[in-house]
Amino acid sequence: MTISLAVIGLVLSWFLTPGQIWHPAFIADLAGTIASLVWRKRATCVFPQGMIAGCAPVLIGWFSITMKLSWELALLCVMIGLWLPLHVWSVMISHRDEYIRAGVFYFPINIEVATTFKLLSGFVLALAIAAIAIYFVGNFSIFYLAVAVVLSVIMIYSTLNLKGPNISRNAWRLYKLSSFPYLGIIFLVMSIDVWFK
Repeated sequence: MTISLAVIGLVLSWFLTPGQIWHPAFIADLAGTIASLVWRKRATCVFPQGMIAGCAPVLIGWFSITMKLSWELALLCVMIGLWLPLHVWSVMISHRDEYIRAGVFYFPINIEVATTFKLLSGFVLALAIAAIAIYFVGNFSIFYLAVAVVLSVIMIYSTLNLKGPNISRNAWRLYKLSSFPYLGIIFLVMSIDVWFK
């Protein structure tokens, strides 16, 4: 199934840029596909394979429309890279005991939860800065800025809750929050903002 989806994705990106095998959109798709397959096989960390695979869809869409590099594109990729540990590590913290019982001890399971909390606190603050910075370089409306600020505050609050009691339950909430409400709404608001310009 995974191989079939990978092939379909590559074929679709080929049709976006017919006959141009070295087109950045196709290269981004190929790199993302390879990274996701390697990540799936090894499943040891979100970097760097997870970041490459996570940024690939944004790069494909961007390069399908324009070949210009910009700070906006860079910040979008930085945002995904910073979001990824919050998304993946929170579910691992939530089910930490199950991972340990299954004999899985790779990062971040192999370090103390307190250390992971410090790392995630840094990631969530940097993520908030990147999400807000996009407003200034991407020519978005005040509506985007307001949504980015509110969602960032919610993410920071949810991450800081990992230090208190009920770590497993709070980590699961952070995972669910990062899954759609945060990144999904951020990208949806960006799209709406561009659409109504």
